[in-house]
Amino acid sequence: MKHIVLLLCLGLATTAWSQSKVDQLTAKEKARIEEGQKAQKKIEKIDDQAADLLSDYKTELKVVEGLKVYNQLLQKQLNNQMKEMDNLRESIRNVSVIERQIVPLMIRMVDALEDFIALDVPFLMEERTKRVKRLREILERADVTNAEKFRRVIEAYQIENDYGRTLETYKGSIDNNGKTLEVEFLRVGRVVLAYQTSSGDLTGAWDQENRKWVELPPAEFKKAIRKGLEIASKQTAPDLIVLPVSAPRSAK
Repeated sequence: MKHIVLLLCLGLATTAWSQSKVDQLTAKEKARIEEGQKAQKKIEKIDDQAADLLSDYKTELKVVEGLKVYNQLLQKQLNNQMKEMDNLRESIRNVSVIERQIVPLMIRMVDALEDFIALDVPFLMEERTKRVKRLREILERADVTNAEKFRRVIEAYQIENDYGRTLETYKGSIDNNGKTLEVEFLRVGRVVLAYQTSSGDLTGAWDQENRKWVELPPAEFKKAIRKGLEIASKQTAPDLIVLPVSAPRSAK
């Protein structure tokens, strides 16, 4: 009888030990599965982030390529201006020639500047056209030397040149289907001229190819333009933003 009881106790102990072992293995397997699920979620998250980064990278590549073409066009214009300056330096060696040619040259330069502003992206138009008007008034004055007149003309050209590499924001108005809207402008060189109403309800940009204002999709550009305005006004630190850039045209 004692042997039977002992064997029964041993059997129960063995069964309890086996069940405990099974529970431990089940718990370990469950933990392993949970870890695997967590790892899979991390992989999926990283994969989504990589896809987003790749999409952003492709978008930035398109912008960079557009800017390269646009910069090549500006470089050609700059090279032409440098050639003109070289010609002027050569002419300076002969004072008599300069005296005869400087006034007609300045008139042509002011005419060219006026035409350029009329065809350029229409930012700060009142300020820029007034500058040209003042130049014409100075050219007509007899109490201003030709050297001073020429300095003023070159200074105006330099100001226009500087616009191509600066970022700024200013307030103004646009005509929107016959209605005047007060807006904040964002200018990025001569590449982007965008606007946004103070309420943020309307966002748009200048289409240089078609020479007109176009509204931009709020979901895509509203936050970007607002951030650009904040960066330009130094309310926030510089950062990478996606802005609408018109497709550049090849120089003729």
